[in-house]
Amino acid sequence: MPGRVDGLDGLDEFCAEALAEHGCASVSVAVAQRDEVVLARAYGHASVADRRPATAETVYGLASVTKAFTATAVCLAAEDGLLDLDAPIPGGFRWTAPTPRQLLRHRGGFPAFYSFHYGTGPLPVDLDRYRTLVREPGTGFEYSNLGYQELGRLLEAVTGQDLGDHLRERIAEPLGLGSFGFGPAHPGPAPVAERYSADGRAYPTCFTGHPAAGAGWATAGDVALFARTASRLLEPATVAAMDDALPIDERLGYGLGRIVSRGPGPVVHSHGGGMGGIATMMIDIPERETSVAVLTNSTAKAARDAVVGHLVGILAPGFSNDQVNPAVERTRPTALAPGVWTGEIGTAEGDIPLRIGILADGRVELRLADGPAVTAPGTASERWDLLVSAPLQLPTADARINSPSTALELRAERDRLAGRAVAFKDGDRDGRLGSYLVHPCALRPC
Repeated sequence: MPGRVDGLDGLDEFCAEALAEHGCASVSVAVAQRDEVVLARAYGHASVADRRPATAETVYGLASVTKAFTATAVCLAAEDGLLDLDAPIPGGFRWTAPTPRQLLRHRGGFPAFYSFHYGTGPLPVDLDRYRTLVREPGTGFEYSNLGYQELGRLLEAVTGQDLGDHLRERIAEPLGLGSFGFGPAHPGPAPVAERYSADGRAYPTCFTGHPAAGAGWATAGDVALFARTASRLLEPATVAAMDDALPIDERLGYGLGRIVSRGPGPVVHSHGGGMGGIATMMIDIPERETSVAVLTNSTAKAARDAVVGHLVGILAPGFSNDQVNPAVERTRPTALAPGVWTGEIGTAEGDIPLRIGILADGRVELRLADGPAVTAPGTASERWDLLVSAPLQLPTADARINSPSTALELRAERDRLAGRAVAFKDGDRDGRLGSYLVHPCALRPC
């Protein structure tokens, strides 16, 4: 088993300290150079309850690193003539339907969305209730699991295969990724890392309505090998198209299933992942013919980011974590004048009355239907004239499952405020990670 790379003599101590400092159960790391895994190690416990150690053969959930696999499969299908990256996908939408290329770049017009279910039976949240465009395709970046699930549906339609089977046949098997699995749980027989909340509680099996966006499983070694060798499955023109990344902030762009850095430091191609009990990162540094995978089994990303910064900083001097993590949108005080606005939140169950009062000190009073009023700080950003969130339950069946808070993202448009109301749960330190459900919202001044 490979285990040594020059300059990484202190890696064992660093990873052990990072796990202890950040309360993370385990981390698995791997480095691939050219077409070979040259380092694969793991630290901590794959299962805390039975003290089962993590090893280089332990499989982890990948969360959104799965998007890089789905994107590669879409590009392969385009090369095979099964789909056109620039033809609108099937289905009726508010605007012209998005194209696969737009969906791959998160510019298809779908909003942010995720939903998770921890029991048996049908998924309680129907993804199709939220399959609505919130902007014209191609007009801006918005990271969306909905868009990648559309790509998964399209792949199944044009190939006639289950998506998991297709990913194994077209990607995992040709690249020798023996650990790769797809679905709510890894099919085995490799040992699997149990997943833990940010405060150390074990997660049960998780089901989701958007598996194409996040249902992959693999060892760190196989993720690093995929990052380094996936381009060999594709024609040079397709590889160039995948790396053609439109900007998402001043340091990063998003291509076809991967983030590409720009500016100081080595050019880095990457994709991260996070969901309940998973925080992962896949990085490729083309100029050094080196790739890295860091996989953890905790919702909290602090241990993952610490190990990524340490490991990649040694392998590629000049690297910094802002080359793989998009910048958080900067906020500022809202410039909206004090006043009262009323309107509705549109849901599948009908419109829900909403009343907000913008107070002189910038705080916002919110009231849903006939419920009690809640006051919370209001801010703004480059995209939104009012941002506010509060522990306010949206009274829909979907939101009541596990999304106890409501956030408003509103823009001033002539004589109204328009945008979104989001039902969500803030992390998993209390219970399990919930769903993120976006609804249209419009208000008028009183």
